[in-house]
Amino acid sequence: MGDGGSDAITDGTGHRARLRARLLADHDALLDHELIEYLLALAIPRRDTKPLAKALLHEFGGIAGLLTADAEAIARVPGMGETSVAALKIAHAAALRLLKGEVAARPILSNWQALLDYLRADMAHHAIERVRVLHLNSRNMLIRDELMQEGSVDEAPVYVREVIRRAIDLGSTAIILVHNHPSGDPSPSRADIELTRNIVEAGKRLGIAVHDHIVLGSGGHVSLRAQGLM
Repeated sequence: MGDGGSDAITDGTGHRARLRARLLADHDALLDHELIEYLLALAIPRRDTKPLAKALLHEFGGIAGLLTADAEAIARVPGMGETSVAALKIAHAAALRLLKGEVAARPILSNWQALLDYLRADMAHHAIERVRVLHLNSRNMLIRDELMQEGSVDEAPVYVREVIRRAIDLGSTAIILVHNHPSGDPSPSRADIELTRNIVEAGKRLGIAVHDHIVLGSGGHVSLRAQGLM
């Protein structure tokens, strides 16, 4: 049953009050399942949400996988409804807003770790491959973060002409390519490397630099530039 379907009321002055006190005193004091439990308790006040929190973390492999999971996939877990799914997604959206703010505040190349943190939080655990292009101005400040393609579980085709045309439209002086591997292994494929080199070559003719191509997966990330592959 979904949101609010149980009459088992958790003692608000007991367990949840203790969770709340620990959270307000030090957010690091709560374990992952306790964070999710308390978040769900706000959406489903008339249920013991600890078993549901543990089931969700088990299903999605941890808090990162859970918060980044597709809403429809989360909703398929028994006990979840629209309100509880929305509670998880708003937590994820708030975290991304915070991380993106850090990225936008300073030039990308001097703020690389913040960029990686943002991209990992948004893309590393997606079950579908997504390709994004970060557009930068002459000061290497982020001017646009765009989803270019969303593909099948195996691939998301990106075309050199589309990437370069969009950079021209936006007046970008540099771009960073980003995509995820749903398999979890961020190792770039031969096609990833070839596509990157083609975009680099096309960009050179028009004065558009390609700073990097970052591949993300649940197992980490790979920078094609750092690997000498572009």
